[in-house]
This record gives sequence, structure tokens and C-alpha cells, in this order.
Amino acid sequence: MKINENTLLEGHKVVLVPYNADHVPRYHEWMKSPELQQLTASEPLTLEQEYDMQRSWREDSDKCTFIILDKQRWADTGVEEEQCMVGDVNIFLTDPTDPSVAELEIMIAEPSYRGKGIGKEVTLMMMCYGVTKLGLKKFQAKIGLDNQVSIAMFKKLHFQEASVCKVFKEVTLEMTVDESVRTRLLDDMADVKERDYRQTCSNRQELVS
Repeated sequence: MKINENTLLEGHKVVLVPYNADHVPRYHEWMKSPELQQLTASEPLTLEQEYDMQRSWREDSDKCTFIILDKQRWADTGVEEEQCMVGDVNIFLTDPTDPSVAELEIMIAEPSYRGKGIGKEVTLMMMCYGVTKLGLKKFQAKIGLDNQVSIAMFKKLHFQEASVCKVFKEVTLEMTVDESVRTRLLDDMADVKERDYRQTCSNRQELVS
């Protein structure tokens, strides 16, 4: 989606930025990991294919993605943005007849950042963005049955189990955004700041000042 091509979302521990070509080499290295391929149900791509995929994420109207950055590291202008990357978060509009339904995916690719609450913060930030900017009213998360950490996280966020597919060994969790959910999301994310990405890139240290 082009809607977020210059959008930066600032949370407590992370910054979400648009997925651009500069991020592709690091992302490509991540996806060589058999563990991440299994967790994301992905096939390894060539670097050229990864660049094509990045362009597709930017251009396609049914996909929205952000790269997750370590906020503290990114505020240090001496560190390249690519070296601050932690993972990514995506929204797919899965139903052509209903643009208010979306599948949500999150990947914390760097092992040292797992188990620190980043997944929860990023998921809530993306849900809030989806509700307020994209008009989403229902979220789905499809997770491998062996990924108990992710399943537990989504259930803590009040997602409910909708179905289990034994063939693909995955569970589908869902959440409908009613008024109480919307209010809770907006309250939880009240401190998240939306900034101009290009402008903030030139003055990163403002994020921790």
C-alpha cells in the first residue's frame, strides 16, 4: 500500500517504518533461516525476488507492511537503519468483497529481541493503525500449531480460536473490533506518535529527547 510510504509510527520500544529497498538485504539474510521459513510458512527467495516482493508490498492495494526498528538504536544517527531492524509486521486484506477484514502477521526475526514484549506492542500498534487508517473491523491471525509463543500472545490480546487446519498444521485466531475493542486499542496506543518518515530520518535523536 502507498498509504504508509512516508509514515513512521513511534512506540515505547520500537519504531515502525515503511519497508523500502534499503531494508531488503537484511530481510533477505533473515529469510535464509530455516526456523523463520518454518514459522512464516515461507519459501526461500533469491535477492532479486526479494526486491520484487518489496515492490509488491509497496504497490499492491491489499497489502500493508512496516519494518520494526529498535527505537533506542535508531535514535543513534551513527547506526545504519538496516542495523536497527528487528522484524516486520504485515496486514493483508484477504476478502475482496469486504475490505474491513484483514490477516495480521508479525515476525520478530532477531532472536535477542524475543520475549521482551515487542511482539505485543507492535501487534497493538498495527491493529490501531488498521482500525483508524484502513477502516478494519476484523483481524485474523494464522499461526503454525507448533508456534505456541505466538498463539499465547494473540490469545492474551483477546483473539479467539476460530478454526484449526490439521493439513496445514495451523490455527486461525480472530478478533472482531466492536466499540469496546476500538476504545481499548485507542487507549492502549494513546502514546504512539505518527510522524513524517523522511523528515524524522534526518533528525532521529528527537525520538529519545
